[in-house]
Amino acid sequence: MSDFSIELSIIKDGYKIVAGIDEAGRGPLAGPVVAAAVILPIDADLFAEVDDSKVLSEKKRDRLYDVIVDNAVAYAICAIDNITIDDVNILNATMLAMENSVKQLGITPDFLLIDGNRYNDTEIPYRTVIKGDSISKSIGAASILAKVKRDRWMCEVAHNEFPEYNFAKHKGYATKEHIQLIQKYGTCKYHRRSFLRNILQDTTNQLFI
Repeated sequence: MSDFSIELSIIKDGYKIVAGIDEAGRGPLAGPVVAAAVILPIDADLFAEVDDSKVLSEKKRDRLYDVIVDNAVAYAICAIDNITIDDVNILNATMLAMENSVKQLGITPDFLLIDGNRYNDTEIPYRTVIKGDSISKSIGAASILAKVKRDRWMCEVAHNEFPEYNFAKHKGYATKEHIQLIQKYGTCKYHRRSFLRNILQDTTNQLFI
């Protein structure tokens, strides 16, 4: 279970405003990559259940999303669409989503805690934390915001426009069902063509309709 230990150590070093940053949707075959930045008040009780979004049920993620949004000092969520992902590659699109989420916070943090092992922007001091969403409450909160926002978009936008792909179920990930549906229907405007070239090499030529 995550806690505020890293945040408190950074504050002890003299920084006052610490933001957590994480993303959701690097791996899917369709849809955007979404990043969130969040500044939490240090309140262990209020955010006791906040953890890595991947280990939480959808129902709990939805509930904690509201807790975070209602109680965060500041938060921002930024999506980069599949067209841009194809143009600049997923790593650069992810970095752009993270950087934009920080810029859209409305409050400039003194320090950033970023899930993973890489970050491009150096204007603000930062630390990358491998598996940070399961260690830091701030990063865990960001992971929940990003995951819920992306999942809702896949259900409310992508699935409503293209129900034949069943996006509401798999959220664009490379499940067996999703791949079979792509083989049956071809691609839609929300598919990442660069990902399909790598994963569906045998049928690439017939998929892009």
